[in-house]
Amino acid sequence: MTELGGFQDRVARVDLSSGDVAYESIDDEDAEKYIGARGLGVKYVFDQGPDVDPMSPENLLAFMNGPLTGTQVTMSGRLAVCTKSPLTGTVTDSHHGGWSGARLKWAGFDGLLFEGKAEHPVYAYVEDGEVELRDASHIWGWGVHDTKEELESEVDGEYGKNLSIMAIGQGGENGVKYACIINEDDRASGRGGTGCVMGSKNLKAVVVKSGTKMPKPADSETFKQGFQQAMSAIRESEVTAPNEGGLSLYGTNVLMNATEEMSGLPTKNGKYTSTHSYMDAEAEGTDLDVDAERISGENVRENILVDEPTCHSCPVACKKEVEVSVMHKGEEMNVRTESYEYESAWALGPNSGHTDRDRIALMIQRCNDVGVDTIEVGNMMAMAMEMAEDGRLDGLGESIDWGDSEEMVDLIDRIANRDGPLGDLLAEGARRVAEEMDAQSNRLDVKGQTIPAYDPRCMKGMGIAFATSNRGACHLRAYTPAAEILGIPEKVDPYAWEGKGELTALFHDMHAVSDSFDICKFNAFAEGVEEYVLQYNGMTGRDVSEEELMEAGERIYNLERYYNNLVGFDGADDSLPARFLPGEEGIAGQGASEGEFCELDEMKAEYYEHRGWVDGVVPDERLDDLGIDVGPGTGVSSGSGAGTPADD
Repeated sequence: MTELGGFQDRVARVDLSSGDVAYESIDDEDAEKYIGARGLGVKYVFDQGPDVDPMSPENLLAFMNGPLTGTQVTMSGRLAVCTKSPLTGTVTDSHHGGWSGARLKWAGFDGLLFEGKAEHPVYAYVEDGEVELRDASHIWGWGVHDTKEELESEVDGEYGKNLSIMAIGQGGENGVKYACIINEDDRASGRGGTGCVMGSKNLKAVVVKSGTKMPKPADSETFKQGFQQAMSAIRESEVTAPNEGGLSLYGTNVLMNATEEMSGLPTKNGKYTSTHSYMDAEAEGTDLDVDAERISGENVRENILVDEPTCHSCPVACKKEVEVSVMHKGEEMNVRTESYEYESAWALGPNSGHTDRDRIALMIQRCNDVGVDTIEVGNMMAMAMEMAEDGRLDGLGESIDWGDSEEMVDLIDRIANRDGPLGDLLAEGARRVAEEMDAQSNRLDVKGQTIPAYDPRCMKGMGIAFATSNRGACHLRAYTPAAEILGIPEKVDPYAWEGKGELTALFHDMHAVSDSFDICKFNAFAEGVEEYVLQYNGMTGRDVSEEELMEAGERIYNLERYYNNLVGFDGADDSLPARFLPGEEGIAGQGASEGEFCELDEMKAEYYEHRGWVDGVVPDERLDDLGIDVGPGTGVSSGSGAGTPADD
């Protein structure tokens, strides 16, 4: 058990096959070594065994909060869902904001561990330190939004006051490999297919009922000092200042114009580095008309913004709720939805060959309701468009053209329901589609998970961050644009590769810490390790140094990599799509990124050297150094040649 502050010291282990629920404490050593949320969740998944089939009953699905979740700490409304990914085969963790993470803590839990498979659809009802499984047959086949309304009346609660829900839609039920989990505020544990695992277990939803019961800090003076420093930093930041900073005014979509201007916005399945480059190359003599500004945060705020909801204990309020009216195949559709995010707008817009602002809002709403990752589904449709252009869909009987935003709306539902050959194919993800259709040149993924909205020909840090991410291509493992665009903690040249390996490792460790607290990464736009240490020590009663906290982040990142090594991943998997690299299939950047490629091999060598890894594998000596004393070891020695990149 642990007596650290911020913990409830209670985890429910739910055997869905038998219906049994057992309650256990958290191992104190694990709580200190792996912090909570992501770190502890990955440790639970590791203990289940790396060789497990992601879609089998044996795969563990862990809903975890951290010692700072649901506290007074700013932006502490996060929850981590950890499992083995059906999309990538790696360990994965996917986080969402809103209130469900805080409410799970207030209901008396640090985590819920689901294993097995229910005989029929069920949902888990959580209240006052107890978990009960209830029948969900009547809502199986429903979208997330109808499910949310039905369960609110069924359990006699009220969202926004004492109730949260985390549910899957048709995507999770039908085994879409990138299905996600959506909560009552349309916040998503979006990446890696967590909703697919949930659906494979016949678990429709997790419903949490609780009032506000914020944990008190163990060392109130230390906590107060850290909290005040953090709030001061947030108020003074040009990014996070409430009602003034770019993130507060425009949400994540504040980046759209910035990345377009620096030619770092992958467009038309990453062929171009901006919408302007796309227009320059292909618009003459056609009716092509794309412009990233139309879907920017500034444009959204001026034209379709209706509300700015926030998450637990967050003064920034980056969420932008919009309302649009769209004519879709002769029918007027009125949509009000949250989460008009930069990544979603890019994937469903410029990367798919259009910038129809209002129809993108409709697509986001459809993705949230059927429960599929907006980044992944947008990339899959762009991949399909390019495959169609190359003639690779000719034998399928279905196709889709570049920029056909009307058809994209319908294809989202077909993917979620595996309806028709194209929908069923795209539901499998980029790696499987490429293998089945001989379309390796059309895929934009790393380890099976597709890229987000940053072009590695422009932002070289994102290139090495995508490649070395333990969960597949991801901007949130190491958010190097903080330095490359925003100058946080200091400005670096986005086009230079030198030093990006070490910078990425630093961000990897820092974000592993914040994900394990579990607090929003946007804290890091204002706060630093000093504020993290003060608040963590104040809440838990520990006395760790900045170096010890960062070592915990390094330990968590290496545990994940070790898990992946045991599955079979190594440096050869730390790759990038060929079009971003010099070589026969490479496509040089355009505009401000004219002639640029990503120098991946050089950055991998730098990153591995800093990590002490051997061709992407954690040597046994590093495991020992970091106190990772589980599993059989990798069998690799540091003397094998740390820093050596994999042969291509």
